[in-house]
Amino acid sequence: MELRLATFNLENLDSGRGADPPLEARIGVLRPQLLRLEADLLCLQEVNAQRSGDGNDRSLAALDTLLEETPYAGYQRLSTLWPKGAPFDKHNLVILSRWPLGEVRQLRNDLVPAPLYRPVTAQPAEREAKPIAWDRPLLSAPVTLPDGRRLHLINLHLRAPLAAAVEGQKSGPFSWKSAGGWAEGFYLAALKRSGQALEARLLVEALLDREPEALVAVCGDLNAEEQEMPLRILRADIDDSGNGALAPRVLTPVERNLPDWRRYSVIHAGRKTMLDHILVSRALLSAFRDIELHNEALGDELAAYASLNHSPESFHAPLVARFSL
Repeated sequence: MELRLATFNLENLDSGRGADPPLEARIGVLRPQLLRLEADLLCLQEVNAQRSGDGNDRSLAALDTLLEETPYAGYQRLSTLWPKGAPFDKHNLVILSRWPLGEVRQLRNDLVPAPLYRPVTAQPAEREAKPIAWDRPLLSAPVTLPDGRRLHLINLHLRAPLAAAVEGQKSGPFSWKSAGGWAEGFYLAALKRSGQALEARLLVEALLDREPEALVAVCGDLNAEEQEMPLRILRADIDDSGNGALAPRVLTPVERNLPDWRRYSVIHAGRKTMLDHILVSRALLSAFRDIELHNEALGDELAAYASLNHSPESFHAPLVARFSL
């Protein structure tokens, strides 16, 4: 059997009065991209929820509308949820599957407790350390394939490398009162991003402990290139661990199969960078055949943000890997 596994950051998919541009304009761009993927398993990031008429309940209505008239409308679906069962207002993770999905796991500081930290540049000064929690959870579930085997799928969206807030140090949404305050905020952002990568890595470790030949895939917008710390934590290369016996636990980014000049999922101020990834276990890598990165029409996100007319497209390219199991 063949399996097509894809990931795509939809970038603030939303509807209603606050949506800019309107959902109808976004559907005209995004739906053809989703159809082109022809995915059996699809990991989505940045899916916003919408409130019902009475304002009490939230649902993924914008996603429902986007998926209408596509095969994905009939797929099984999982998303991130609040404890009461409603999706988050912003930036939900979603897994769509052609095949049955098992018990979902939503982890946020479950395997890695939020580290305690006392900011040193905060104004007024803080006397006690506070927990530094991750911005959002990861989403994981086993997929039962037609041949009876299970594929463990992890959808992950790491924090962007933008400085986190420090009390009394910001003068605006993207401006700071001091270089020291910005530097500490940047450090906190790196702590969150690497910490969540560690939590995902520990989940992979637990899966491989129970099933050494497990089919495991970690997909999503990791906001980091391959040689940056979050990817090194997730990959666990033997060059870093120094232990060849751990080779079966390495996760491999399958986009390495692409030539360097094609390997980018985001363009920022003219710089092409690979921030979206599919990493697979050794057992799944043996079934890997090829990968497609749909970046032909990708625009420069910084140029678009500076424009008064917001673009309906996502400034992340979707990627899809094909496996023969």
